[in-house]
Formats: sequence, C-alpha cells, structure tokens
Amino acid sequence: MIFTVFQVNAATFQGGVAEQGRGNSSRIVDKQTGEGVGGAKITLPKQNYTTKTDSSGFFELDTHIDGTSIMSVQKENYKPFSMTINDKTLNAPIVVGIEKSNASDLSLDANMYHLGDDSYSDMSANAGEFRMQAIGPFYTKRFTLKNLNLSKPAYLVIGSIIGIDTAMARSMGQNKIPNAFASPPEVYFNGNKISEIQLNGDGQKIKLPSSLIRKNQVNEITIKTGRNLMQTAYVDYDDIEFMNLIIEN
Repeated sequence: MIFTVFQVNAATFQGGVAEQGRGNSSRIVDKQTGEGVGGAKITLPKQNYTTKTDSSGFFELDTHIDGTSIMSVQKENYKPFSMTINDKTLNAPIVVGIEKSNASDLSLDANMYHLGDDSYSDMSANAGEFRMQAIGPFYTKRFTLKNLNLSKPAYLVIGSIIGIDTAMARSMGQNKIPNAFASPPEVYFNGNKISEIQLNGDGQKIKLPSSLIRKNQVNEITIKTGRNLMQTAYVDYDDIEFMNLIIEN
C-alpha cells in the first residue's frame, strides 16, 4: 500500500481511508471510538523530535520537515503506528486513528533502521531524508510466539518503509533515477523467503505461512535490502529505511 498524503483540510488516516476532521491542531484518536488518545508519544526519528498528545489527544509538530519522513505513534495498549509524511502533510492538521492491540499481537521492533552501504544517488527515493548510518545489507530479529492463535492467519506488518529503488517504484514516480534500478528487498521467515517489497509505503502486510510458524519456540524474521542491478563491477546495495515491525494475528 502506498501511503503518500497531499491535503488541504484535516484528514483521519485509518487503513488508508481519509475522512474530514476538524480543529487547528493535529490529533491522535482511538480508531474504534473516535475519542482522543492522551499521552501518546509522537516521534520523528530523523529529526530527533519527540512530543506527546495532551489529555484530549491533540498535538503539534513544531519542527521543519523537508521531503519525506516517517512519523511514529506509540501508546501503551495500542499497536505501534507509523506513516510517511512530508511538508505538504503538515499544511493542515491531521487526525490519526490508532488501533488497540490484541493479546496475540507482538510488537517486534519500534526502532528505525537503515539498510544498505551508505552509497546512493541524490535521485534515489527519499535520499534527501536519510540521516542514519547503515547497519549493513540485512536486519534479523528473533522472537518467540507464545499467544499466537494458529487457527487464524498471522501477518508481519511493516509500519513504514522508504528508499526502495525498484523498477516498479521508479514507474510510480517514487524515485528519479533515470538509468538504473534495484532488486526488491526480500523478507525471510525462519530461513524461507516469503515476500519481496516492490514499493515504498506504510502498513505493508506479509502473511506468515502457517507451516513455518514455530509456536512457543524461537522464530526469525530477516529483511534483506536489494542491489543495484545495473552495477556489475561491485555489489551496490540499495539504501532503505524502515520502522515498526509487528506480528498481527
């Protein structure tokens, strides 16, 4: 799902559906009840900026954003939420609906990570917003699934991911590289490849094959970044950033 926002009025973002909102300040609300969520933590990792909502869920982003960035929302008993925003997003208030977490949901990692080799074109998707140093070409997380209901589908949800330079991302206008493109990032579950990610965006869900799930045992998620397919003299990794990994049941 591509999640890019251009707006002139306040809007509520819930699963990609925008509804008209009111007020002069942005707000975090409960997705089910519509009531404001007080004390929610709002973070812009690249700007090193953090604020919290007031008792009615209102907040203001008193910082400058140039280009595309990721905004994270965290609140106890709610699923971590993130969305890509830009300077146009903040031209008017936004209203974000967050969802209560279930007992079987597992927040794997709420941090932001940069994969790649710190070598990328200025025309690469979101290159102007990269601030973190790359940890290498892949990320691995090990975890135990104790409360998972195996009678229901389980999904890995990537809250936000940017920087992908695939041919499909280029065709969608997500980068401006004229003569090169990268292979897509790959997602592995317990050593098995289960998905490729072709586009930048928010809330991307990847189904976990039930036959690979190890309940009450250690499981492993690995995300590998792609490679520049036009570079054959050496390995040129695609630089990407992502945050908020969740297992939903």
